[in-house]
Amino acid sequence: MNLEKLSRRQRQILELAKNNGFVSIDSMAQDFSVTTQTIRRDINELCDAKLLNRFHGGASFSSSVLNLDYTQRQGINAQEKEGIAQLVAREIPNNASLFINMGTTNESVAQALMGHTGLRVITNSLSVAHIMSPNPSFEIIVAGGVVRNVDRSIIGEATIDFFRQFRADYGVIAVGGIDEDGSLLDYDYGGVRVSQTIIENARHTLLVADSSKYGRNALVRLGHLSQIDTLVTDSMPTEPLSSIIKSLDLEVLC
Repeated sequence: MNLEKLSRRQRQILELAKNNGFVSIDSMAQDFSVTTQTIRRDINELCDAKLLNRFHGGASFSSSVLNLDYTQRQGINAQEKEGIAQLVAREIPNNASLFINMGTTNESVAQALMGHTGLRVITNSLSVAHIMSPNPSFEIIVAGGVVRNVDRSIIGEATIDFFRQFRADYGVIAVGGIDEDGSLLDYDYGGVRVSQTIIENARHTLLVADSSKYGRNALVRLGHLSQIDTLVTDSMPTEPLSSIIKSLDLEVLC
């Protein structure tokens, strides 16, 4: 879409999203003194033009370089993430071994697994370790490496070398986006390297991704849906991504 064709309100919404990272439908309706339906139409047009990324209750600025702030991501699509986490918990049996990488959805997965027994968990997320450590039947193994203060994850060559020492029953990974050709994308090269190592060393890989990740741009290529065993999401994507999923005979839980 040509930016000149945007309405004044749409340009203002785009600028607010660029400056703040995220805009809420309710707050925009109040600020512009219009209905939420009007703002939703504006946001839908901006998202269709790939100028914004759609989220439950709002949208974020579309950037392949910068992700939303971690605290913002924790509050976005929280209900959908909890539903995804419950589906993952049903797939993983007691007394299983699993990798879990960093991400707000995986923090929900960690919480959903707390009713299990006998899990052996290898993670590079201090948040996941903190959530799961109160279960006395779990063995939580935390990788060494460099701690990122933005999301309390651990990355680096030491992290990758550590993960390669294990062969787990399951790997649970999150991504920044899924491109229309099925490419798995993320924003940070260090985090991507860890996710790639999990895929290589898990017997069954589950990708957790809410529908806001469909068609979302991110700079670093992690891999492809063909490397995933199960996609766990809140809804099926539209074309052309849905056709790719069908052609891969990929298991989808939603």
